Amino acid sequence: MSSLVSFRDPGGFCFVHQGKFFRAVTPESLIPIVPFLKSDTAKALISQHDLVSTRQLEPREQEALFRTDEFRQLTNGYRIGAVFEHEKIDFASYPYEWAPEILYAAGRLTLDLAQQCLSEDYSLKDASPYNVLFRKGAPVFIDLLSFAQRNPCDPIWKPYAQYCRNFLLPLLAHKTWGIPLSDIFTSRRDGIKPADVYRLCSPIQRLLRPFLTLVTLPTWLSRKKIHRTVYRDRLLKDGEKARFILNSSFGRLRRILHRVQPNGSKSFWEHYSECHSYPEAAFNAKKEFLESCLRETQSMRVLDVGANTGHFSVCAAQAKADVVAIDSDAGCVGALWKKVESEKLNILPLVVDFSRPSAAQGWRNRECASFLDRAGGAFDAVIMFGILHHLLVSERIPLKEILEVAEGLTSSWLLIEFVLPQDEMFQILTRGRDSLHADLNESRFEGDCKKTFEIVRKQRLPGMERCLYLLHKRA
Repeated sequence: MSSLVSFRDPGGFCFVHQGKFFRAVTPESLIPIVPFLKSDTAKALISQHDLVSTRQLEPREQEALFRTDEFRQLTNGYRIGAVFEHEKIDFASYPYEWAPEILYAAGRLTLDLAQQCLSEDYSLKDASPYNVLFRKGAPVFIDLLSFAQRNPCDPIWKPYAQYCRNFLLPLLAHKTWGIPLSDIFTSRRDGIKPADVYRLCSPIQRLLRPFLTLVTLPTWLSRKKIHRTVYRDRLLKDGEKARFILNSSFGRLRRILHRVQPNGSKSFWEHYSECHSYPEAAFNAKKEFLESCLRETQSMRVLDVGANTGHFSVCAAQAKADVVAIDSDAGCVGALWKKVESEKLNILPLVVDFSRPSAAQGWRNRECASFLDRAGGAFDAVIMFGILHHLLVSERIPLKEILEVAEGLTSSWLLIEFVLPQDEMFQILTRGRDSLHADLNESRFEGDCKKTFEIVRKQRLPGMERCLYLLHKRA
């Protein structure tokens, strides 16, 4: 079955067919794309893993695709000049699930590509964070149609303002006031406007860098009539001068991007695993349990729920697994991303609250699938260490509901930590409401697990009221 995954660009659309990722392109948009893919710039970007690998379908492959009923339904009046197959990125993520450090990495890549294109008179025609996904711990640009031929005498990068709205201003708002990226990107598809940030600034702040150039002047100019005139190209006679001005613009954007670079969010949970609740013997036993289970199950796609700063995500990545690590705390996710970047780990850390996972977004709720839809059955192992008691007590989610969601996420294995009500942390969370969980014990937990899982292994943590389980999903 084929499914449409993009439609906004008039030059074409992306779709998934038989598990492969394709892009259909109109005849007009094909004109710049084919020479671009043959250019030294495109070859270099693909070899550097900055641009998604792409190939044009052979005529016989394209004809076979055109004959399928699913493709005819998808085209829906489009004139198709050619179809390209992209390398499929295993797990899609969106800016409202990113820590600021991850948005910064996407913004840096976008500037790198825009500037590298100048050497062969190409340009990026838009600057959206939705053009970037993450593969093996690094950002990769996925929108082939964003590359367009430029007039060598044009000194303006037209997506300049869009880049500010989608990268610089969200990072500035987070760094200054702690505004979460999820608050910005779930309510605004195209980032945040200078006027929105201007209202948050104090009178003195508006005159300081980078607020003056990034926020204040654009806001003042937007009130002028000149801002509402029709845009016209302002071409220069000298192509070298135009390129010099463009490079100066990119240099300015880089300096601002560096100024708004995240410096880490203060978070209680960021140091939780280092200073709270686990004796060294218990922590080591937990780590050994995970490593032995990963060896036994040979799991290659792992989801770590409630990953904190990713100690167990790193263990899974070191066992050669592709890991998606989720946590509700952006500070923890940002700290993990720094570790991913520095150690080149195959981990995608995302800011996702498991009790309130990302909903479907966009036009008709079809542009960005919900987290559960993307994650459903995508992992052969799910790790749920140190999260179950928070869901049961703080979120008041019934045990059978939690296990049902876990069953939907894994194709095979579930590694889960059960915290007994007698545990110190459980007692802290209940705050005297022990009666609400009076019937919760090992027997009840194992009975609920056995409805959908087989208990393969069980291990009690030394000196603690906690048990680790390796569960296998029943057929």
